[in-house]
Amino acid sequence: MSDSQAVSIRPLWQQQLAQAITSPEQLGELLQLPASWVAQHREARRLFPLRVTPHFVKLMQPGDCNDPLLLQVMPHLNEFTEHPEFTKDPLAEQSNTQPGILHKYKSRVLVILKGGCAINCRYCFRRHFPYQQHSFGRSELASLVATIASDTNINEVILSGGDPLLATDEKLDEILTTLEQLPQLRRIRIHSRLPVVLPTRLTSKLAERLARSHLQAILVLHINHPREVADELAAAAQVWHQAGVTLLNQSVLLKGINDSVTCLSELSEKLFAANIMPYYLHQLDKVAGASHFAVTDEAALKLYQQLLAELPGFLVPKLVREIAGEASKTPL
Repeated sequence: MSDSQAVSIRPLWQQQLAQAITSPEQLGELLQLPASWVAQHREARRLFPLRVTPHFVKLMQPGDCNDPLLLQVMPHLNEFTEHPEFTKDPLAEQSNTQPGILHKYKSRVLVILKGGCAINCRYCFRRHFPYQQHSFGRSELASLVATIASDTNINEVILSGGDPLLATDEKLDEILTTLEQLPQLRRIRIHSRLPVVLPTRLTSKLAERLARSHLQAILVLHINHPREVADELAAAAQVWHQAGVTLLNQSVLLKGINDSVTCLSELSEKLFAANIMPYYLHQLDKVAGASHFAVTDEAALKLYQQLLAELPGFLVPKLVREIAGEASKTPL
């Protein structure tokens, strides 16, 4: 089989993933940004590489260095600012001794299924996570089954990462088939940003497989700004919604990105129109390199009160913070 034939049979989302942009200069040229501005900030990619899909770039405003989607992915000099409260392991996950598996909450076990992402968000709380120590293969799947079987409190498996939807439909089918043998499980949850930056990843094949499972399927998307709810994403979400998959969204409150009642209200409305329910609005996890995105608790609570006045209750996400060692998310 030739290389061209091999490419042609790869799923469309994998072909598009291969076109990801990793150069600040290339991103700057595509968006017609001043070369001097790009040069000023490019060195921050040494702290965390640049990675973004062409689809997400098309949602940005050319010529705008303060575009809220651009600022989520473009390296920035502010990342070199050191802050004593911002650490490389804000949720104390890196001391975990079971490769690929995190059991932080009583009834749920989380799987670090894939270490990579289609997009590197500059505020990512796992931007320093040692993914190379947490691969997830057959031995880890066996360990996961043993962990669940030994603890009857566990009734839900969360696939996370990195991004779990970097796994193929075939791999996800294999994992689902294995988990379906455990009678105590009720739900399978997938946390992913991939469909937001690569809507073709929401394949009808995977939706149909989840629909056939006796486990309730939940897809938790990560969307921060209303412009991220593109028509392509809304159309793909509709297919999954009709297949019976519950669609939720969690956002991170980010200074200069979405910290206004107008932005967050529009986001909730666009999510609901796409059959995606607003779920969580997270205060920023204090990860090193992201302190410039932080919104004070006082400002966050004021925004939350404004959202309550602006929106019906079912469109207001829960304002929460995750604290290392706590048994659940902590409401503000």
